[in-house]
Amino acid sequence: MPSQPLLRIEAIEVVYQHSIVALHGVSLDILPGEIHALLGANGAGKSTTLKASSNLLPAERGAVTAGAIHFDGVDVLKTAPAALVRLGLVQVLEGRHVFSNLTVEENLITGGLGRSATRKEIAEDLARVYRIFPKLGERKHSRAGLTSGGEQQMVAIGRALMSRPKLLVLDEPSMGLAPLVVQDIFNQLKKLNREEGLTILVAEQNSTVALRHADRVTVLDTGNDVLSGTAQELSQRSDIQSFYFGQLAPEPLAA
Repeated sequence: MPSQPLLRIEAIEVVYQHSIVALHGVSLDILPGEIHALLGANGAGKSTTLKASSNLLPAERGAVTAGAIHFDGVDVLKTAPAALVRLGLVQVLEGRHVFSNLTVEENLITGGLGRSATRKEIAEDLARVYRIFPKLGERKHSRAGLTSGGEQQMVAIGRALMSRPKLLVLDEPSMGLAPLVVQDIFNQLKKLNREEGLTILVAEQNSTVALRHADRVTVLDTGNDVLSGTAQELSQRSDIQSFYFGQLAPEPLAA
């Protein structure tokens, strides 16, 4: 695997409203072609780290006050979020954001428009998204706001894929979804990573599913990066499991 990071976050400090320190010197390297999981409890700083990586903090009265972030050689903190999307850094925010009154297909098309795709490219990318998430093909003429939570998450991820990302950043994609839906979504993400080399950074509270699919892991605790390593290493250490993740559920026995 290449040693040069696609995304490098170097010792960043983040402050909200000029007074609330949310991150304390967090560092993170995302290597090309890997799935990197960012784990931690609610409030650990996962979402703040992801928003910093896409230069989205100013919209929430937040700022990176120390450190640096570079994506594919570009200074993130000096680059507009829309320009980062066109460069290939595409984020799916927490909460399954969709345009409720637009159809599933219209939602997906907005992802292609964001990178000024041609009509032919949009058609090709729609076909690809429908292969990845067949349910979206079945519901493509339905208003997105009337689809299930799992389908809305697929719409949000599919719309991001329409932007043809180099790095797909996902914030809590499993939140509020049934286990089988979560499993399906992560299986498809793993397939994209394996077959197309898509680099993925995913923040998760669900450590079980994240450790199962990730290559490497960074753990945040109260705004600090406290632990990093391969998913295999971390999943085999019972002390880490109980302290940071809670006891991981055992795999079900075969019938």
